[in-house]
Amino acid sequence: MLRYRPGVALIVVDVQNDFADPAGGLSVAGGEAVIPVINHEIQLARANGSVVVCTQDWHPEHTPHFAKDGGIWPDHCIAGTWGAELHPALEAGDAPVVRKGANGEDGYSGFTMRDPATGETIPTPLDALLRGQGVDEVVVTGLATDYCVKATALDAIALGYRTTLLGDGAAAVNLQAGDGQAAIDEMAAAGCVIASSRMR
Repeated sequence: MLRYRPGVALIVVDVQNDFADPAGGLSVAGGEAVIPVINHEIQLARANGSVVVCTQDWHPEHTPHFAKDGGIWPDHCIAGTWGAELHPALEAGDAPVVRKGANGEDGYSGFTMRDPATGETIPTPLDALLRGQGVDEVVVTGLATDYCVKATALDAIALGYRTTLLGDGAAAVNLQAGDGQAAIDEMAAAGCVIASSRMR
């Protein structure tokens, strides 16, 4: 069972309209359905002194992420648009938001991005934010299991955080059947604890 305390952070990954809303540019099946689970965990985390932080894709109109620019994805989460906004049902309140990809960087993790020209790995503000709050353990949830959630969890482990995936608070793109489960298996093999919400 998850145990929130000071020193734990709940990382809510990319619960944005383009992913969570059925009308979104890159809608994830089941994306809206995980929001009540996430909201429940936000309440528990805050009640027990944990940090809550959200990540947010915040792309320019052209990025290596997009199919029109050589990537694999349709346009999504373009800065300042409805699709990039956090889903209105998400009860994140005044949680800090870490934006990623704002300058055209590639990558999925809430912790790191890649410079499109040099391939260099660039940190986002997330690690420094968590270290500044005395965090040594993270719970990762959000969208999507097989991309941004997985990358965020794997980076958290590599950075030395004890890491838990809230499995029923995430949903997968599943470009190929089974991608979501394969991502969970990969996270578990790397040392991530797989847990479920106390709602279930």
